[in-house]
Amino acid sequence: MPNKSLPIRLAATAALLLATGVLTAPAASADPAPGDPYVIDVTADPAGTDYDHRTVDVTGTVTKADGTPAPNVPVTVQEVVQFTTWNPWGDPIDPNYYEPRDLGTPVTDANGKFTIKDVRIDHTTNSSLLNVQQDVHITAMWDEDGDLNTPQDGYFDETTVHATPKASSVTYKVNKKKVKKGDILTVEGKVTVPRGVDPQDIEVFLQTYWESQSRVKVTTEDDGTFVMSARVRAEDGVFVLRTATRDLYVAGTETKLPVTNTSLPRT
Repeated sequence: MPNKSLPIRLAATAALLLATGVLTAPAASADPAPGDPYVIDVTADPAGTDYDHRTVDVTGTVTKADGTPAPNVPVTVQEVVQFTTWNPWGDPIDPNYYEPRDLGTPVTDANGKFTIKDVRIDHTTNSSLLNVQQDVHITAMWDEDGDLNTPQDGYFDETTVHATPKASSVTYKVNKKKVKKGDILTVEGKVTVPRGVDPQDIEVFLQTYWESQSRVKVTTEDDGTFVMSARVRAEDGVFVLRTATRDLYVAGTETKLPVTNTSLPRT
């Protein structure tokens, strides 16, 4: 799974400073906050990607408060793939996981502009794509004195690129629809993906209890098939099957299984 808090100092610092109001907020308008000597703006073109078109051009500017360009500024640019935190308890925890990737540190030109062309909006590690969000963040940050311990001179902006995935599907059968404590529930099935996508090593998760999203995890065989089993406990009452592909542009699935645990207390 990806890291629950951003391990790369850019994203961690930016999130903290945005929350405390120290950094320049993502620019909904071109007006700087009162007292901010600089403003960073970052955009991506196009604003959306899909299975066959995965790259964007990232551009941005650094300007002074009066709108004049700020040349020779090194801007740290990252792509951040975001995941939804599993949180059935409603606790005030970070609702997201993050997986940042450095895109480079371009230096602004005489017009205060920076550019990174042909940025691939994608998932580049082997971490699970369970709970992935389709809006990928592009962040830009500059710390004026290079010391992140003095956040009052840090400036930050972000934009999002929506990655539109193709659909996948899952078919399954269960050995029992009514189970009790001690029974073995077996689910076998097949994940079907778009033509040209490898159906092997797709993650399949079985949930049996509301507090945990995954009781059992397996990966598909080379033809997309899988088999998984779990011994039913007295408290098990949520039977859900989820899949997660290895490709950001192929969506996973979520299916409620027609299974009832007769050992659960009657309400």
